[in-house]
Amino acid sequence: MGQYQYEALTMTGSKQTGFVDAKDDTEARVKIRAKQLKPVQLKLVTRGNPNARANVQGVSFFSPKVNSKELQIFTRQFSVLINAGIPIIDALKMLADGTSDKLLKEAVLQIKASLEVGKSLSESMSKHPRVFDALYCNMIRAGEQAGILDVILNRLAIYSEKNEKIKNQVKSALTMPVIIVIAAFAVISGIIIFIIPKFQEMYAGSGKALPGLTQIVVDISDAVRNHWLMIIGAIAGLIYVTITYCTSELGKIQLDKITLRAPILGSVVQRAAVARLSRTMSTLLSSGISMLEAIDIAAKTSGNVVIEKSLQDCKEAISNGKPFNQQLAKQRDIPQMVAQMVAIGEQTGALDTMLAKIADFYEDEVENAVKAMTTMIEPLMMVGLGGIIAFILVAMYLPVFSMGDTIGQ
Repeated sequence: MGQYQYEALTMTGSKQTGFVDAKDDTEARVKIRAKQLKPVQLKLVTRGNPNARANVQGVSFFSPKVNSKELQIFTRQFSVLINAGIPIIDALKMLADGTSDKLLKEAVLQIKASLEVGKSLSESMSKHPRVFDALYCNMIRAGEQAGILDVILNRLAIYSEKNEKIKNQVKSALTMPVIIVIAAFAVISGIIIFIIPKFQEMYAGSGKALPGLTQIVVDISDAVRNHWLMIIGAIAGLIYVTITYCTSELGKIQLDKITLRAPILGSVVQRAAVARLSRTMSTLLSSGISMLEAIDIAAKTSGNVVIEKSLQDCKEAISNGKPFNQQLAKQRDIPQMVAQMVAIGEQTGALDTMLAKIADFYEDEVENAVKAMTTMIEPLMMVGLGGIIAFILVAMYLPVFSMGDTIGQ
């Protein structure tokens, strides 16, 4: 990776100079053309670390990623344009002008420029992993080799639409609980910071010792008001450590294990993961991708490290000639029904169709499970919030009850 200084002509013919980071002259010219410029002169200014390209293109937790909805729309429109007989370069130009996602727009323009210098579409897309993942690039490659790019793009569009539907269902199930938690935190914080001190001032003049429960709540209120900066710092530190751990390899494994074993959420996560990997494998196999390659790609799209490992374990056995369904049946984290349906698909020679049926079934299961989970979680959280507030109110009114008893005697 090095930095190149360039001199180029704009669309109006005026000269423009600037700098661009690229692996070699060819890539530098591709990036310059992607800016709607015609390169005239190119000069290497600095040569960087040869591994810099991998670092730049690596996708991490904090890396900006393309909007999934925009990518879904792009794929559907690309399929329609190619099916209508519009050349790929012209189609990409039209799509770049129509998208509002900056990351997608820049990637599409660079892909268009790369095609103009003779690179293939799949090779050009593979240089933008933040936009086009391994599944997308492998599907495009299969479509180019078989001469059915429009069919492949249509399958990708259907896949992305169904995958987006599952994500939205899971997100919708978590939205209300998150709102309730935030509201509970705000209400309880308001009571501790503003309400309890008023009661404390009222009880201070009575000269009597506060009940134990009341004293605990008062001590919590004092700690929050006097050490709020330290508490915020501790919470921020805890969040940072949690995110750092959860994004590490060991943390991902542990988090996914806990999520998969969770009483209510676990079944939803498992069904969503099985639906995604089944849909992915069905799409790949029907597009001519080999079984081993399809398993490798599908495992990474499951969204759960435990499910991914289960599928990868099957890959090693299949490479030694063993049936896929037998290996699936041995995996405790994959439902037995999946192995049974895969066995039927292998016997009939329609494994891709059977995997699509599995995906349809589990997508419906996810939808039903999300509705049931939402119905169950919301009342439980409301009861929990009410219980906490009731506990605080009872604790603060205990001295009032004590004074009432004293007056009555």
